[in-house]
Amino acid sequence: MKNYELFVGIDVSKLKLDISLIQPSDPNDSKHFVIANTVKGLQELLNRLKKFKIDLNLVLFSFEDTGVYSMPLCYFLSKRELDYRMIPAMEIKRSKGITRGKTDKADSKEIALYALTHQHKLKLGSLPDETLQEIRLLHTEREKLIKAIQLFERTTENIGYLPKKLLTDLLKNNASTIRKLKTNLKKLDKKIQELLSQNGDLKEKDRLIQSIPGVGPQTSIYLLLVTRGFSSFENSRQLACYGGVAPFEYSSGSSVRGRTKVSNLADKKLKSLLNMCALNAKAWDYELKQYYDRKVKEGKPKMLILNNIRNKILGRVFAVINRGTPYVNTRKFAA
Repeated sequence: MKNYELFVGIDVSKLKLDISLIQPSDPNDSKHFVIANTVKGLQELLNRLKKFKIDLNLVLFSFEDTGVYSMPLCYFLSKRELDYRMIPAMEIKRSKGITRGKTDKADSKEIALYALTHQHKLKLGSLPDETLQEIRLLHTEREKLIKAIQLFERTTENIGYLPKKLLTDLLKNNASTIRKLKTNLKKLDKKIQELLSQNGDLKEKDRLIQSIPGVGPQTSIYLLLVTRGFSSFENSRQLACYGGVAPFEYSSGSSVRGRTKVSNLADKKLKSLLNMCALNAKAWDYELKQYYDRKVKEGKPKMLILNNIRNKILGRVFAVINRGTPYVNTRKFAA
């Protein structure tokens, strides 16, 4: 671990960046200034830091992951090979304890302090693969199309409750709109598959993931996106925590014995996809079907069993990725 001489906390917004500078020798003494969220503004940041006569390689830049607004900062720092860390907003919020009020200046200082006190466990940020970035953009548009299709399809709920003459033209227009949206959806899916086929590493990982019973193309793509091609998670337990399917014990002292359960802090999209995978695997994978039926007979709650299957699927995903070979159905080799 580097002995950083300066910690830079950055509160990112659309038009500006609030900067707080903290040195380990005196954490209570911070310097604050504001720059524009542009390349010119970021260059001004580096010019100010040079006045400290500190090697920029010994500076740690930290900021919240604010999606598209933080991307110029990521590109700027990555291009210059400077150390930075994107920290989830929830992680910062939970670390602050009891606070009153909120300002961008205070937030930037809290980010710098968090980076200082947690530097031993912070993982440096890096830009994802260019193909993954393009797939992520297309996947976001795909989600929008699916929501739009669902919204227009809900108009049919009026059938039987309103006069037919009022709905005829409306339903006709909606049907035309839905057809166009579905056509665009197919084009997006085709483009995503083309991008995967052009990247040998992603294509192979996609093939390995889909070799697992119950896991389809959309789950495979989403797993590649959230794990950055399986570079940001070390094992299935970490990903299970992120997806909200890892069980945690709740207890305190000798009297408090809460039910072991999953956390609400989760990627709900991933959790939903894993649930669909578990249902499919329970129906078509003989080993998991036997496991499900056996646990039901033992009196275990069905949702608990399904959650265990979700974790088993994630375990299989990491197994095929780490091994580099497709999933093997060992039952077919049974005598």
